[in-house]
Amino acid sequence: MCYFCSTIQALVGMNYTINIKDRSQVVVGSVAEWLPRLLPARRVVVVSDTNIDRHYHTLVGEFDHVLIGLGETSKTLHTLDAIYRRFIELGVDRSTFILAIGGGIVTDVAGFAASTFMRGLEFGFVSTSLLGQVDASVGGKNGVNVEGYKNMVGTFTQPRFVICDVSLLRTLSEREFRTGLAEMIKSAIIADEELFSMLEKADFATLQSDAELLQELVYRAISVKASIVERDERESGDRRLLNLGHTLAHAIEKCSSKFNHGEAVACGLHLIAEAACRKGVLAKDACDRITALLARAGFVLEPPVAMSQLLKAVKKDKKAEGDDIYIVLPKNIGSCTVEKMPVADFKKMF
Repeated sequence: MCYFCSTIQALVGMNYTINIKDRSQVVVGSVAEWLPRLLPARRVVVVSDTNIDRHYHTLVGEFDHVLIGLGETSKTLHTLDAIYRRFIELGVDRSTFILAIGGGIVTDVAGFAASTFMRGLEFGFVSTSLLGQVDASVGGKNGVNVEGYKNMVGTFTQPRFVICDVSLLRTLSEREFRTGLAEMIKSAIIADEELFSMLEKADFATLQSDAELLQELVYRAISVKASIVERDERESGDRRLLNLGHTLAHAIEKCSSKFNHGEAVACGLHLIAEAACRKGVLAKDACDRITALLARAGFVLEPPVAMSQLLKAVKKDKKAEGDDIYIVLPKNIGSCTVEKMPVADFKKMF
């Protein structure tokens, strides 16, 4: 077991539960077993997307539901407006429980819609993507993009529960599965060297096919995030560590449509590791291990647009404060530091 045992309790039968702020229960286990236990005994309305409805219609169709489109283009204020209107049509009231079933985009949008409709409804998630399970659905951040800038409008509201069933990942394409690995690698670099070593030892095909191993890896990645959120829910301190690689990743997503989120994060991790190495913060052997793992996972590590273009987008990153920005630098595998620096100094690093 990992070292965050104060907030994590292992259950029989390879189920794990993680409690965040005594308000949000994250379960790594079977959705068939856990959803009936965790759903409150009142009306439930589901928010999902058309792809999830196609794969898991029996689950989605059991409830009144709202379906959104696919991809980052659906993560907008326009989609929120459509959800609100559908909630009104369905007669959603303050006693209604909102259940989001889907990947990170669905849970981000649905969590924001639930936390703002009628000034706040309770909600929970069934996370169906690896990216969602290890990152997006956990921790209470909900939001949408504005003018291409990531998560510029949103809330900090904890879901009542998050169910992460690795059997749901079997419908993911290789590319979508890989995008979740980037966030898993990020978590390992931040605070779990053993997780990093486990990822180094496992090939891509094994990660996809070995459910027991995957469950352990998902559990460990969530544990890193849960421990940080437990200490800092609203990103005023340690939670900034979770932005490792994301300043440049968000710029990549803003400036190009060639990379999805995980691919952009992988590129951002590579770029910031190299910058930390040049700065003397990260040893070269640790930097080489990070680059090698990312390359072995199948990521393209060169940005799809010129660095000068990416650095222009950094100034509008939501982590910027005036002329300064908070940057996460890896110090070793399993250890990072947050530095506040002028944006101009950050640009000089590249």
